Amino acid sequence: MSSLSITSHTPNHDPKPVVYALTAFTFLTVGLLLFLPLVAVFAEAFSKGPSVFWETFRDPVTQNSILLTLKVAVVAVPLNTIFGMAAAWAVTRFTFTGRRFLISLIELPLWVSPVIGGLLYTLIFGLQGWLGRSLEEHDIQIIFAYPGLVLATIFVTFPFVARVLIPLMESLGQAEEEAAVTLGARGWQVFFRITLPRIKIGLFYGIILCNARAMGEFGAVSVVSGHIRNQTCTMPLQIEILHSEYQFAHAFALASVLSLLGILTLLLKVYLEGQASRRLPIEIPERRRHRDPATPLP
Repeated sequence: MSSLSITSHTPNHDPKPVVYALTAFTFLTVGLLLFLPLVAVFAEAFSKGPSVFWETFRDPVTQNSILLTLKVAVVAVPLNTIFGMAAAWAVTRFTFTGRRFLISLIELPLWVSPVIGGLLYTLIFGLQGWLGRSLEEHDIQIIFAYPGLVLATIFVTFPFVARVLIPLMESLGQAEEEAAVTLGARGWQVFFRITLPRIKIGLFYGIILCNARAMGEFGAVSVVSGHIRNQTCTMPLQIEILHSEYQFAHAFALASVLSLLGILTLLLKVYLEGQASRRLPIEIPERRRHRDPATPLP
């Protein structure tokens, strides 16, 4: 059997006490910093009983915050998906000056505080900002309104899809796409029939990460929202308001929804990684076979 279809493991030469100690330390750290706080969220959410928990979601203000969060995500995530696919295609399929610099710019929101992104939009679109007076004359409001929430969310989430697709498309190469073009396929046919089926798992992975961050974003959205109830308060902002008003059970009840979203994202991540690992041993020999017909399959 070809060695390409066998998953290789580097032997571990560390002493067993070291292995056990590092493993125990890792589990202990994850438990203290991640698992226990997660348990505490759900414990506090139900601390006053299920009736109080469900009462949280009957509040019109809370309902509006959930709806607004979904309305922001339903615009920001598709736009970031389109941008991510276009950026990945440009970076991996074209050679141009400044390519690496463009990749760095795409990743910039990951290294800059989201609050700075919100402040930049306020500087540009705020009433005292560069475009503020012009927007006011045309009765257009961006800051302290829905458009500002969308822009802030796009800023903090647009690297996610691109960061997943760029290394994936680089590793897959262009051999099959070039062969399709040689046979007369058009650009859109190459993308939808060859490229998209090969990157669909990575694309879906990037989308769910983008969506989870979009629905849980606080910093940038907080700056541009103005915390106006029933107008610009998303779920994270509503959680802060409830907590500041000492409505702890209600705050943690709403926080449990975002926690469930994070857990669901984690489960989907594990599932997609499993799907990708099962497909990898099949795809590599197939690509080698196209390049060298004499290479036997396992």
